[in-house]
Amino acid sequence: MSGRPDLRGDCERCFGLCCVALPFAASADFAIDKDAGRPCPNLAEDHRCGIHARLRDKGFNGCTVYDCFGAGQRVSQVTFAGQDWRSGPAQRARAMFEVFPVVRQLHELLRYLTEALALPAARPVHAGLRRALGRTERLAGGTPEELAALDVAAHRQEVDVLLLRASELVRAGVRGRRRDRRGADLIGARLRGADLRGVSLRGACLIAADLTGADLRGADLIGADLRDADLTDADLTGAFFVTQPQLNAARGSAGTRLPGSLARPVHWTAQI
Repeated sequence: MSGRPDLRGDCERCFGLCCVALPFAASADFAIDKDAGRPCPNLAEDHRCGIHARLRDKGFNGCTVYDCFGAGQRVSQVTFAGQDWRSGPAQRARAMFEVFPVVRQLHELLRYLTEALALPAARPVHAGLRRALGRTERLAGGTPEELAALDVAAHRQEVDVLLLRASELVRAGVRGRRRDRRGADLIGARLRGADLRGVSLRGACLIAADLTGADLRGADLIGADLRDADLTDADLTGAFFVTQPQLNAARGSAGTRLPGSLARPVHWTAQI
């Protein structure tokens, strides 16, 4: 979010936690297998990626579409007070790797709550959203022990009730019939030029879907899987709960219209 730089990843202030704490499997997204807690072989001693400029060429597309929403720098600089996992005891490193995914989920919720509070149509639930935002902030600022013990799934469920109500209020202002496609299997769907205004696509699987020229104004895209989806000339003006990683995972063009808070991915330009 443009008004919350702390909810964007800042690799310069992080100890490469996503490159160590998280596992990945050899696939279209990653060239190799890596277990959780084991440093990626491309991670240098200074916590920088040794192939950052060539990630896509080297088969690490998954890295190019990942964002910790600022969790990396919080865990590195705040939760563990700038203590590097490389230089400390193994116990500290294990704790950092355990806490990082928890804080990442909390920061993602902070990002959605912040956006929901900026939606005028969601005003009836703004008070609840503010309380949830405050509680989530407090949880994210907990000690390593508190974070490790947190039932983050339960907290997500509580927050999701508010986010869903906010979505309903916003989409109610969109004219016409609004279909609920929550969790829909739309892999490879032919949706070229489709009228998806005000549609709920929460958690929908849109992998490789053809959304060329689709009208997604006012659509809810929270958690939608847009990997390799074609957004060429699509209109996402007013679409909400869209994140930069979602766009980075998709394909698009200079004609794709985006929400003002998001940037056009660099690789879209390369495709034109």
